[in-house]
Amino acid sequence: MQRKAIASRTGILAVSALLCMAGTAFGDEIKVMTSGGFTAAYLELVPEFERASHHTVVTAFGGSMGNGPETIPNRLQRGEPADVVILASAALDDLIKQGKVVAGSRVDLVRSTIGMAVRAGSPKPDISTVAALTQTLLRAKSIAYSASASGVYLSTEMFQHLGIADQVLPKSRNAQGERVGALVARGEAEIGFQQVSELLPEPGIDYVGELPPEVQRVTVFSAGIVVGAKQPAAAKSLIEFLASERAIPVIRKTGLEPATRTVTTR
Repeated sequence: MQRKAIASRTGILAVSALLCMAGTAFGDEIKVMTSGGFTAAYLELVPEFERASHHTVVTAFGGSMGNGPETIPNRLQRGEPADVVILASAALDDLIKQGKVVAGSRVDLVRSTIGMAVRAGSPKPDISTVAALTQTLLRAKSIAYSASASGVYLSTEMFQHLGIADQVLPKSRNAQGERVGALVARGEAEIGFQQVSELLPEPGIDYVGELPPEVQRVTVFSAGIVVGAKQPAAAKSLIEFLASERAIPVIRKTGLEPATRTVTTR
């Protein structure tokens, strides 16, 4: 009887060891929520991370802010599971304050600027100066802006700063649930504004350029580990990879700049 008990315990330990080794060999499943500004770089970098780490990354996409049901804060509020979130740093800081992201886990990844696009083949209006941008906005028959960080800035700050909010907002459209470039490509907006990294890969549009420096808003996109993450160690390794020197060429190629420094919130 005693021998059988020992054999049984030995068998259980052996199975447990095999399961542990299998987990190491095949890696963990990391659930990520990421906003559009970092998407192009993220989609190119993740397969390399998966090959090197043997982890599997499962991704959900959503805006950094706004009222839409698919924004990252609203997804977390509904209790959707995640290990990592990547979004505008201001929105990430809010999630840290709310106790939804681990304090001290924030890592700044990239700096992102806002640009403008027109439908492919259309004339490219001048936006090289604040005066030229103002005239372009006034002359445009229709305007689209994003439902996230860049759109919030344009619709609540920049138009007002230029003194043209009353003329521009009535002909402007919030691209809720899709990219600005898609609206412009379909001809539903004459000009469109969004993070440069989100405009560049969009088919059917021509990229015009960035906003003038005087009215440009640089957004830092940062990553953090969600409170209650099932795979915190794997999540940390993914964030470290996305912030590594290896990621820099891809980041720059997709219209972004690497963050100049790493920031932790304690």
